[in-house]
Amino acid sequence: MKKKILISTGGSGGHVVPATILYEHLKDEFDISITSDHRGIQFLDKDKYNIEIFNVPKISKNIFLLPFQIFLLLSLTLKSFFFLKREKIKILISTGGYMSLPLCMASKILNIKLFLFEPNMVLGRSNKFFINSCIRIFCYSENIKNFPKKLKNKISLIPAILRKEFYTVKVAEDMNKEINLLIIGGSQGAKLFDNAIQNSIIELSKKFKLKIFQQTSLNNYNNLKNFYLKNKIENELFDFKEDIFNFMSKSNICITRAGASTLAELIFLNIPHIAIPLPIAKDNHQLENALFYQQLGCNWILNQNEINNTILVEKLVNIIENKEEYLDKKKNMRNFTYQNTWNNINQKIINIINEN
Repeated sequence: MKKKILISTGGSGGHVVPATILYEHLKDEFDISITSDHRGIQFLDKDKYNIEIFNVPKISKNIFLLPFQIFLLLSLTLKSFFFLKREKIKILISTGGYMSLPLCMASKILNIKLFLFEPNMVLGRSNKFFINSCIRIFCYSENIKNFPKKLKNKISLIPAILRKEFYTVKVAEDMNKEINLLIIGGSQGAKLFDNAIQNSIIELSKKFKLKIFQQTSLNNYNNLKNFYLKNKIENELFDFKEDIFNFMSKSNICITRAGASTLAELIFLNIPHIAIPLPIAKDNHQLENALFYQQLGCNWILNQNEINNTILVEKLVNIIENKEEYLDKKKNMRNFTYQNTWNNINQKIINIINEN
């Protein structure tokens, strides 16, 4: 009989997408199921995954709601306790976030093996809370900020996990006559990318043959489409639910937020990119993610607070017209990811779980 593993996730795509990748890596070796809150369900195919809903509401800073939240958390922990016991779960894997708190607490009570996953370069608050209780934590680097030094022996290093489709993507040609610019705002959308950089796009289109692939929210889709039509700029728009690798494969340069999954995908496909970290990201983890790859010579970083039309246009024009640095970035990305294969990661994750 296969060992039963539960993957706990929810919230944003940054938590849910890695959970689905872990599911695919483990499904042949183990009996796998996933829990998610209502927010995370939008990123999951209900027909593909064995899903249980654990809706943990976002923790409010309102002190008057604290008693209610404590009661709710305790009741969800009790629900988690009986669920884990009934389903005979042997291993719990958490991809982080407050959504996983009740299940992680219940796993500790039941002495169920807990594995954590931290793709960011800053230890998430939920993961930090349970780092003492976990068996191992999967990370992309040993130099994770806010990570307790005495517990670094719990880190299991793995290459960045990617959806299986990425290993078969045929990437676009380098920039020559056509500039295929990909703009990625992340699963939460990005008003900066929807509106503030429009003048920069217009100026760029006057200098080069330009096609835009842009991720946007459904609420802003029509406005953005009309903007590109009005300015006669070739474009394809998509939301977070669509398969982004189809658009990455057509692109040869990118402007992006600095979520861990998105950066890992761009690096793997050798797409040079300008990272604009989200300033309000918890513990500034997006900046740390971008800095990690910048130190490897894989990207450029712009501070959102310093961006104006002139700076962004000048940066893009400099990259396009002086291709030496662009090509160096591609070379550094290839050197960094050459050992990242589906089979290598698959065996590493399975071996780590079986050995513990």
